[in-house]
Amino acid sequence: MTDELADDPRPPKLIIERVRKAFGSKTVLDDVSLSVAEHEVVCLIGASGSGKSTLVRCLSRLIEPTSGELILDGKDLLKASETELIDIRRHKMGMVFQHFALLPHLTVLENVAFPLSIQGMDKAACQSRARQMIELVSLTGREHHFPSELSGGQQQRVGIARSLAVEPEIWFLDEPFSALDPLIRREMQNELIRLQSVLQKTVIFITHDFDEAIRLADRIAIMKDGAIIQVGTPEDLVMNPATDYVAEFTADVNRAKVLSARALMGPASARANGLTKIEGRTKVESFAASIVDSAKPYAVTDDRGRVIGEISPKAVINLLSGKDRGAPV
Repeated sequence: MTDELADDPRPPKLIIERVRKAFGSKTVLDDVSLSVAEHEVVCLIGASGSGKSTLVRCLSRLIEPTSGELILDGKDLLKASETELIDIRRHKMGMVFQHFALLPHLTVLENVAFPLSIQGMDKAACQSRARQMIELVSLTGREHHFPSELSGGQQQRVGIARSLAVEPEIWFLDEPFSALDPLIRREMQNELIRLQSVLQKTVIFITHDFDEAIRLADRIAIMKDGAIIQVGTPEDLVMNPATDYVAEFTADVNRAKVLSARALMGPASARANGLTKIEGRTKVESFAASIVDSAKPYAVTDDRGRVIGEISPKAVINLLSGKDRGAPV
């Protein structure tokens, strides 16, 4: 499968081209291709054993691909020497995993500063940068705590701060929140959204939770049996599943959270300019109550405020009730 970024004005940061990984006779990745734009958040999602974690480990060459190309900033990572690869990992890549992997004998400050000390940065500069990252993830005041003195969510914040300390250009997160309870998980998702709005990293985020992917991703890549079977925005995947597997994967999604006004609109009528206006990208969930209460259609606009369609209360009601599975009413 070839993935294109034709509609994205941002340049590609990472191009994965026909990557294959086999362990003996077992193929774990099967000709995986994916393009990731600069500053884009792509979520890899799929059942256990679908190849998500193997792919991310191949991207950092923690695991060596059997074949294919991995192009980062125009350079093939598979042709990088060991010395070049170490430099790329230390300066361009950040990684956060499900298990926090904090060093138990080091304080929060020392854990966050650790990758900087490996780079050879002097102690004062290490600590200054580490304190900035600790403040960024809202852990100021806990610099001298040890990991055992922190909650799970706080420990994961330390892991995030440590991965960001080297100012990576591309950020790999492998199910970083799956070990957390639901409330802390939601809090950490919010924190990631906030950090991304500030830092604008290129992010590849692994999850098995479609709701989590919807919240975080610009695009989602669904994997099955070592292959990417569909890539698209959450709305694309829900509205136009490419296979029965994708349809099944998205069947229980709250469609009002995913679908936009544009997806449900019909043609604009002559009265549209006099109606309440709503921007086409607005998710149905955010205006469902008001349009149903008003019992009147809304005009749908583009990002310049021009009317491009009309959405009826009935279309929203059908979506919320499950009667409509994608066709505008």
